[in-house]
Amino acid sequence: MTTQKIVLITGASRGIGAATARLAAASGFDVAVNYVRDRAAAEAVVADIEKAGRRAAAIQADVSREGDVERLFASVEQRLGRLTHLVYNSGITGPLSRIDALAGDAAREILDINVLGAFLCARAAIPRLSTAQGGAGGAMVLISSAMATLGGPGEYVMYAASKGAVESLSIGLARELAAEGIRVNVVEPGPIATGIHPPGRLERITKAVPMARAGTMEEIAQAVMFLLSEQSSFTTGAVLRVAGGR
Repeated sequence: MTTQKIVLITGASRGIGAATARLAAASGFDVAVNYVRDRAAAEAVVADIEKAGRRAAAIQADVSREGDVERLFASVEQRLGRLTHLVYNSGITGPLSRIDALAGDAAREILDINVLGAFLCARAAIPRLSTAQGGAGGAMVLISSAMATLGGPGEYVMYAASKGAVESLSIGLARELAAEGIRVNVVEPGPIATGIHPPGRLERITKAVPMARAGTMEEIAQAVMFLLSEQSSFTTGAVLRVAGGR
């Protein structure tokens, strides 16, 4: 019997998450669309998935809160079935700032969403995917950033540090879970045309990209879906940089 592929994508009401949700549906996945505040945007993504002939559910949860994460994963199971794949896409940059001007509360929020949230969601996914715990196996993809290796000086050092932590977490998870049928990989986007950038920033940083352009949300979604698919069946613990050569 073939297990229906069910993916939870966090932060999927817009941007890279929404693009990935739509592509997942086109690839035969049922999709749980997680969002924090914008219910209308999440429901619009759900409507697109249903038009593509797949099942979908919009589920509100703040992934930095343990109770919300537990409720999120229980809701996925109740509404769609047993999870087989996870895309941790939630993340914030925090304010554009030098590190010595960054408030402690802002730094904590970056770490709570980008790192603690990734840990909480991965931890919740493991017993649902693990072949050692009755699951069918599956894959996780965590969204990082090229900033993890570039450092973000003068702008986003704490964001860069949080994405470095996400990559370390993913490599450890990949090695810990490989024998249980779970693959864990990272997509590391460079400058992408989304609403995350302050005015003028995308145009400025794109000048340092060898391909001389920003990437698209759909290009990142394609990379994510490759790592979720059986086309990457021998790939785990990898960091796939999609950054135009930067």
